[in-house]
Amino acid sequence: MRLVAVIITLFALLAAPAHAADVGFQEVKIANGVEPPLTAGIWYPTNASATPHSLGDSTQTVALGGLVAGRGLPLIVMSHGGGGWYDGHYDTALALAHAGFVVASVSHVGDTFNDHTRVLQLWRRPAQLHQLVDYMLDAWPSHARLNAGRVGAFGFSNGGFTVLVAAGGIPDLSKIAPYCEAHPDHDLCETLKQAGVDPHAGNEIPAGAWIHDPRIKAVVIAAPAFGFAFGRAGLSHVRAPIQLWRAADDHHQPDPYYEEAVRADLPRAPDYHVVANAGHYDFLPPCSTRLSRKMPDICNSEPGFDRAAFHEQFNSEVVRFFQATLR
Repeated sequence: MRLVAVIITLFALLAAPAHAADVGFQEVKIANGVEPPLTAGIWYPTNASATPHSLGDSTQTVALGGLVAGRGLPLIVMSHGGGGWYDGHYDTALALAHAGFVVASVSHVGDTFNDHTRVLQLWRRPAQLHQLVDYMLDAWPSHARLNAGRVGAFGFSNGGFTVLVAAGGIPDLSKIAPYCEAHPDHDLCETLKQAGVDPHAGNEIPAGAWIHDPRIKAVVIAAPAFGFAFGRAGLSHVRAPIQLWRAADDHHQPDPYYEEAVRADLPRAPDYHVVANAGHYDFLPPCSTRLSRKMPDICNSEPGFDRAAFHEQFNSEVVRFFQATLR
């Protein structure tokens, strides 16, 4: 009987899915028509040995260029906030990759830390995210290891707006100017004014500008920018399950014009989280000492708020949501 039990255990171990030991990382360039290529970072499960590497202002333990481990892997595409870049949510990407997801994040041309030239041409972002999904499913050298039926999206701030459009949302950017006339002291309006950007600049939208992506089956949105621009009609075609996050002390995007406006108008209730004592930028990973000195406004949390502890919970909830919705 003992021998039989040992044999059964061995068969169970052989039949069980293998879990990759570490996370691999690649940076890729994606063709972008007549414009310069898009740059994206990709995190994924690997059995190659990971070691610490400096990527931007962070140190990540990854296997650079390691082989992808596993098959039928779910894909998460990421969209960063305004003035960010693809590495802006690296800790969430690492958590997802450790859980067996492939994560691809694009730097949005025209709205990055070193390129603010097309901030209000918001329709460019969902189109770029669509190109990222195309690349990952069709052209990425390891695309055969992905399951095209298990695609999700994650977005923060301007990236939250982006993935909401990708999921079927249609904003009305003509609402920005009257919003700023009514709330000139709000951060969005002050930022546009300081940058010399006319809030009416978003009104002239090319035909067919809003690119949706039905391949995206589940969405996580943190502090979505321009939430007030959608309305019930603009969100009526959003069918994917959504996890929605709001920072309770978000002075950058004050309640109820952003997350609450989205929550109230979605056709089905999202998995909604309000984070006590958190500010807008607490959805970004804890900063290194060097980055904290360079960008204190983004890095410093309110006294008593533990950003590192919050991110452990946040990343766990994001992983749980995608595991439940991308089966």
